[in-house]
Amino acid sequence: MSKDRDNVSRRDALRLGATAAAAAASVTLPITPAEAENAALYVEAALQGQAQGTPFRPKYFQPDEWRTIRVMVDLIIPRDARSGSATDAGVPEYMDFFCTEYPSYSWVRDALRWFDGFAYNTFQKSFVRCTGAERRQLFDRVAWPAKAAAELADGVNHFNRLRDFTASGFFSSRMGVRDLGYMGNVMVPVWKGCPPEARRHLGVE
Repeated sequence: MSKDRDNVSRRDALRLGATAAAAAASVTLPITPAEAENAALYVEAALQGQAQGTPFRPKYFQPDEWRTIRVMVDLIIPRDARSGSATDAGVPEYMDFFCTEYPSYSWVRDALRWFDGFAYNTFQKSFVRCTGAERRQLFDRVAWPAKAAAELADGVNHFNRLRDFTASGFFSSRMGVRDLGYMGNVMVPVWKGCPPEARRHLGVE
């Protein structure tokens, strides 16, 4: 995760996963279309308000948690040449909606506390106060289940759920849909077949 090419490959992996899930809000969340629409409206209102100079006030996250979740989601989906980052897409606001509306999302707060404890044990400071390299090191230690130490099993679970939640928010946003190249219900005048990069990824000719 510490190199630019790793960021690109991670973003591509998230994008491909979202494509397989029809680029909907169901990458990890079992929600209804009505719930997805409500979340989208919540995010749109928040982003529009911020663009007009009205700061967003999260309903669920405390100020320190809000700072931490914004840092985390941008580590998972950073800004690149293709599009903006997770915070640019309104992912933290998306998370705030679900955490406010559904008590089952209380695990997000547990994840934030776990990572702060992990950061304190490793670097003697909170996750937000760590340097970029230190934050990536913490994530790297739990991002790959097969490589993670057994005592970090809780962190592996927290990271995977945060990653999936981030992907759900990003790829159901306007920015994420554009990132996928999804055209919607439009006629394709010429079908050129499966793109070469997709065939290479699938290992087919």
